[in-house]
Amino acid sequence: MERHTYQTGIIGNCAYIAHIHRNTNVEWLCWPRMDSTFIFGGMLDKDKGGQFSILPEGEYTSRQYYMENTNVLCTEITCNNGKYLITDVAPRFFQYERYFKPLTLVRKIEPLEGNPRICVRCKPVTDYGAQPLHPQPGSNHVEFLGAGERLRLTTNIPVNYLLDEQHFVLNDTRYLLLSYGSPLEAPLVSTAESFLRETVSYWRTWIKHSNIANFYQPYVIRSALTLKIHQYEDTGAIIAASTTSLPEFPNSGRNWDYRYCWLRDTYYVITALNHIGHFEEMERYFNYVTDISLSGDYRYQPLYGITGQKLLTEQILPELSGYMGNQPVRIGNQAYEHIQNDIYGQVLISMLPLYTDHRFVFSERKDSAWWIEYLLGKIERTIDEKDAGIWEFRNMANTHCYSNLFQWTGCCAAEKMARTIGHQQLVEKAIALKQRAAAHIENCYDPVRKVYAHAVGSTHLDASTLQLIMMNYLDPSSQKAKDHLEGLEKELKTPQGLFYRYLHADDFGKPKTTFLVCAFWYVEALACVGRLDDAIREFENLLQYSNHLLLFSEDVDEDNGSQWGNFPQAYSHVGLMNAAYRIAMKLDVPIFL
Repeated sequence: MERHTYQTGIIGNCAYIAHIHRNTNVEWLCWPRMDSTFIFGGMLDKDKGGQFSILPEGEYTSRQYYMENTNVLCTEITCNNGKYLITDVAPRFFQYERYFKPLTLVRKIEPLEGNPRICVRCKPVTDYGAQPLHPQPGSNHVEFLGAGERLRLTTNIPVNYLLDEQHFVLNDTRYLLLSYGSPLEAPLVSTAESFLRETVSYWRTWIKHSNIANFYQPYVIRSALTLKIHQYEDTGAIIAASTTSLPEFPNSGRNWDYRYCWLRDTYYVITALNHIGHFEEMERYFNYVTDISLSGDYRYQPLYGITGQKLLTEQILPELSGYMGNQPVRIGNQAYEHIQNDIYGQVLISMLPLYTDHRFVFSERKDSAWWIEYLLGKIERTIDEKDAGIWEFRNMANTHCYSNLFQWTGCCAAEKMARTIGHQQLVEKAIALKQRAAAHIENCYDPVRKVYAHAVGSTHLDASTLQLIMMNYLDPSSQKAKDHLEGLEKELKTPQGLFYRYLHADDFGKPKTTFLVCAFWYVEALACVGRLDDAIREFENLLQYSNHLLLFSEDVDEDNGSQWGNFPQAYSHVGLMNAAYRIAMKLDVPIFL
């Protein structure tokens, strides 16, 4: 089977993300929010998903790349009559003491060679493809009716060429500006050029203000830019991916909606942002978690909507054919109902930099003791429970090693924070809970195989237990840590250097693809135990599993390196960033400030 990679790049401005295919089509765009219906969804159904393409007559070849150190995407088309360039931008820049991030997509079309004849097709839809929008011509625009809000395409291309889908000679630079809600009430060309120029400047400045070590910098820069636009800035939530229902492997049925915020990712995301020195994003995300925490519920859900909504009822859309024919197409995610008890520790350890990093003024937080006690109380009430675990088994509950590890880690963080604020009672409570969590973890240890199983009473291994080493539950220099790592290597690592989450059957049978972030965890664990040469070799090996734009998927097929799962996956890019940082620190590589 030929290697499958996703043929799209993404643009975004922290209000929306759009996927642009190498064939020029906007394959995926949800408006007005990242979790709204798609306006363009050809990724999930070529017929019902609408279209926004800029194609030549006849055969063509395509080259796609980002403007350096930006989220501005270029698609270069070469055809029989010449060559042209499409520059796609989601405007974002600082204006009037705040960030300007409109629901606007700008597409600039420049002739490069010859006289290419092109055709622009813009056919948006709503209600997940159930309802095409109706074009209504204006003097220099097309209004699309039926979405509830105004959707307008403003252009200097003759409107009738758009309505009739007519080819025309591209002999001058043309612009397409698609807006949701407020239409463009300004000159088209100068506004589009200003949006492009200011957005390029914004992204390049953002990267210049990032602390990134000189170790595979281009990959870390692209991952940082990718992670950044997965934050829904209005609330601070960070989504796992901008897509839904891209299968973990063909015909698997494992097609999930990832347009939500998973609290189990909190620590890894915060760590990645901390490493590159972006505190504004950290604080926004922490404010999002704070809002959820103060909702007064007994426990956290594993995931929430981007505005904190709790009810994420899972639905199947049978009328959509799915990605490459893979059904079902799902919106919503039933995992919000699950019990997942690592979350409280994730939130606690994510708070730790606010108390140990002197760039944050912790004395400004008058509610510190309340926060620590509040989260320790959640751990105390759930520490002896069985749960669905990090991988959200739908019909299997266990006392998971990983869940208790993060309860242990959270208690370690709470102990440090309590000492910082001088609260001895909380120090003692954190220590007592830490010991209870450790007892559960030790019940997962198999002394014969010298490895920690995934749950109490189980013989199965799980890549999530690599975190025992990274979180310093096991001393990385100890033989016990090295033995545990070797045990996981032996069972879960593939000859290609990839890593399975686990190999036992779950609710949907045995998994058939590897989980990319686990391979990056493996790299970190190698670095931790002192196998630095192995860590560098394995890290370099994993870089081949990106697409043409250095974007990584959730899952990778070990047999041919195919990309599967939702794309690009924020978790995978976070894994790359943290692994690169871990190696750079071990190598003492300079970080450019």
